[in-house]
Amino acid sequence: MTLTPDFTGSSGQGDVGTAAGTLPTEQPVYLGEPETDVALWAVIFAGGIGSRFWPLSTPARPKPLLALVSDRTLIEDAVGRLQPAIPPERVLILTSRDIAPAIRTVTKDVPEENVLVEPRPLGTAAALAWASQELVRRGGPSAMMCAVHADLAVDFPDEFRRTLRRAAAYAARERALVSIGIRPTRPETGFGYVMTGPPLDSDAPLVRGGAATTLGYIEKPSMAEAEARIADGALWHGGVVVGAAGVFLQELRRHCAEVRDALDPLAAGNLPGFVGLVRATSLERGLLERTDRLLVLQGDFGWDDVGTWASLRRARELDDDGNGAFGDVTFVDADCNVVHSGHGSVVMYGVSKMLVVTLNGLTFVTTLDRASDLNRLLDALPGSMRIHPTGLPR
Repeated sequence: MTLTPDFTGSSGQGDVGTAAGTLPTEQPVYLGEPETDVALWAVIFAGGIGSRFWPLSTPARPKPLLALVSDRTLIEDAVGRLQPAIPPERVLILTSRDIAPAIRTVTKDVPEENVLVEPRPLGTAAALAWASQELVRRGGPSAMMCAVHADLAVDFPDEFRRTLRRAAAYAARERALVSIGIRPTRPETGFGYVMTGPPLDSDAPLVRGGAATTLGYIEKPSMAEAEARIADGALWHGGVVVGAAGVFLQELRRHCAEVRDALDPLAAGNLPGFVGLVRATSLERGLLERTDRLLVLQGDFGWDDVGTWASLRRARELDDDGNGAFGDVTFVDADCNVVHSGHGSVVMYGVSKMLVVTLNGLTFVTTLDRASDLNRLLDALPGSMRIHPTGLPR
C-alpha cells in the first residue's frame, strides 16, 4: 500500500459557503491517491422519524424518505452518492421496524438481505455492532466499511468517494478508525468535534489530504466549549467513520459498556439475545468519545448535516436575499427565510429568519431559531396533529 497524497485546491479561496454550507466552492484535486485493493462496504443509519422536520416528517413519511436537498429522498441520495465505488450490493441499511417498508420502496437496488431492521430502537452503537458482525460473517474481520448517517448533504460526490478510499487505506494500514472531519464555519452545539493531533505522516498533513492522530472527541458541546475547540483547531465530525468490521467490534468490546455484553450472543447468531442485552447509545458517545484508536481525515467535498429546518438555508439553492424555498413561494422585502409550500401559494413580505411549512390542512410558522428544537411544541400538541396524516409531497 502506498500513501502519498498531494493536495491542490482548484480555487485557492478561503472559507466560504457552498450549497452544502462548507468549503470548497470548486472540487478539490488530489494529485496522488492512497492505493488499496480493499473492497469497501457502506453501512447507512436510516432509523427514526425525524421530529425536527415536523410537520413534514411523520411515521408515514419519515425523514429518510423526504426530498429535502435534491429531487431524491435522503436515503436515495445516501445510496446513490456511494456509487460506483460502493455498489448497492455492498450497502447495508440499518433502519427501524416502523419505517422499514417505506425505506424499501425507494431502495430496491439494495438487496433485501442488506436491510437490517431493528426490532426496537437500539441506538447507532448497537446498530454498528450488528452491521459489523454481519460483515465479519460475509467477508471476515478485515472487511472494510464506512458507517454513514443518511441525513448528509454533499456537493462533490466524486471527492466524497475519494475521501472514503483514502480513509479506508489509512484504516487498513493502521488498524484504526478514521473519522471524516469537516472544517468548522461556526460554533455549533449539535455536532461532534474531533481534536486533531500531529499528522500520521510528516509529509502529508491534513490540508494535503493526509490523516492525523486525535487528542479526543466531544459530542454536542456547550457553545463556549464549541468556540474553544474551534480555536484549538478541532474539526467537526462529518457523520462518517471508516474502519475494518473486526476493529469496530474490538473497539466496541473495549470501550462501549452498553453493547459489550451483547457481542457474544451476536457473534453466535443469537439476535434476540443481542437485542435483549444492548442499551441504547449513539456511536459518537458510546465509541468515538471513548476509543483511543481514532484518526481523522479532512473532507473537502462541500458538506452539511441536514438536521434541522435551518440547515436547509445551507443545503438548498438560495435567492439573492438568502431565502430558500420549495413550491410556489414569492418573497418581497424578505430575507433569510425557509419556506416549504406543499399546498397552495405562500407570500413572504417584510420578514426575516422565518420558517413556514404548508401542507394540505396544516400551516406551521415559527422562527428559524426556534425551529431547531421542536420537542416542547410536539409535547404540547394533540397526537392527531403531531402525526398529521395528509398526503405529503416529495
